[in-house]
Amino acid sequence: MSTAVDLSRVHLIGIGGAGMSGVARILLARGATVSGSDVKDSRPVMALRAMGAEIAVGHAAGNLRISGELPTVVVTSFAAIPTDNPELVEARGQGIPVIRRSDLLAELMSGYTQVLFAGTHGKTSTTSMAVAAMQSAGMDPSFSIGGQLNRSGTNAHQGTGEAFVAEADESDASLLRYNPDIAVVTNVEPDHLDFFGDAQSYFQVFEDFADRISDSGYLVVCLDDEAAAKLGERALQRGVQVRGYGTSAAATKHPDIPCGAEVRAIEVTAAGSRATVLIDGREFHPVLQTPGTHMVLNGAAALLAGHLAGGDLDLLVAGLSDFSGVRRRFEYRGTIAGGEFAGVQVYDDYAHHPTEVAAVISAARQRVEAEGQGRVVVVFQPHLYSRTIEFANEFAAELSGADAVILLEIYGAREEPVEGVTSRIITEKITAAEVRYEPDFSALAGVVREIAQPGDLVLTMGAGTVTLQAAEILEELAK
Repeated sequence: MSTAVDLSRVHLIGIGGAGMSGVARILLARGATVSGSDVKDSRPVMALRAMGAEIAVGHAAGNLRISGELPTVVVTSFAAIPTDNPELVEARGQGIPVIRRSDLLAELMSGYTQVLFAGTHGKTSTTSMAVAAMQSAGMDPSFSIGGQLNRSGTNAHQGTGEAFVAEADESDASLLRYNPDIAVVTNVEPDHLDFFGDAQSYFQVFEDFADRISDSGYLVVCLDDEAAAKLGERALQRGVQVRGYGTSAAATKHPDIPCGAEVRAIEVTAAGSRATVLIDGREFHPVLQTPGTHMVLNGAAALLAGHLAGGDLDLLVAGLSDFSGVRRRFEYRGTIAGGEFAGVQVYDDYAHHPTEVAAVISAARQRVEAEGQGRVVVVFQPHLYSRTIEFANEFAAELSGADAVILLEIYGAREEPVEGVTSRIITEKITAAEVRYEPDFSALAGVVREIAQPGDLVLTMGAGTVTLQAAEILEELAK
């Protein structure tokens, strides 16, 4: 497969990240010499070393020669890596091409049927469902996703099939690097305004993405999301082939868009959701192990994309029903077997936008109602000062759907603290039965112990370090 960039020796800065480690795996599988660096050792870094990558901990100019000779290309995530990073400075000084991860992924997908999943929310879950379904159908797709599949424990794979499945990230407009054959848009809601500046610019990037679909390709949109459906209607007018998926009510509301996967019924059980989905005139009954209406819609999108890519529907449905989830997407972490907190279940989720928070709390509510006991107790860590300021009212409104809420301090990630801005700007607006602001991480497990009752569902939620707390909470409640 010819490429515009020499990928024989590739150096990846931030190689342990979810996206970077995935493309590194594929490069290694294709026989490239792979080197990289990261700020710390991690499971992805150790796994890549075991596969043959040379990886340094810490950033230094000399890391470019860690494999014995200079790389042919250096890969970076401009959103995460400062421009004065010594490895970037050295690469420019040596005249080595520097490209973004999205550019590399575009190169890796060249020559394949590109099945790409975009949207404000649900990309990782939906992409992962599609991969599981297509693997079950014997399609063996190559893939790169932003999370680890629970069953295989990996986030990328070099397959033998014709399809390449990946997420198309809009946060920095990198989805415009791709040329999809099948482009799925799960929803469109203003986010990442620190990059885009205003909502209109954010919406426009999806319009531009739809225009990059191949002449024989398809745009697949969620009819239950008004902005995604409108995107589909406008694309139809421009001559793009469009297929919709969604509930029967949504399909009726948007008759101009051919409905490729109609969700006719959803039955919620303690084990998940059983759906009735109409595709090509046939009814199928996939069982989603992860609860929530949003997950059923994601599953319908995965089935439709796999079908458009040539997969057998019966096998795709079987694979979706066998899908056990993605790390940090309503991920089950454990249950207290007995004692004072018998039956307390702990889950962890990556949700960090108000719409995602609402969907996950709704799924948790469905789970406890199906089991006939317990309350929903949410431990939430806001992500980014800018997002917290922008959506403080919305976060408060959605978190009020829980029975009890514990707010941790904001995880700033790439942002510097903003004077006077703490999680209290959310807690003071929450109307849940019990609300606690707890800035001390070391005290959190004890606070959960004070609040939890037998049979409760405790949910740690956020895109930061809150994920580390689930194990400590389980340990504390099991004492």
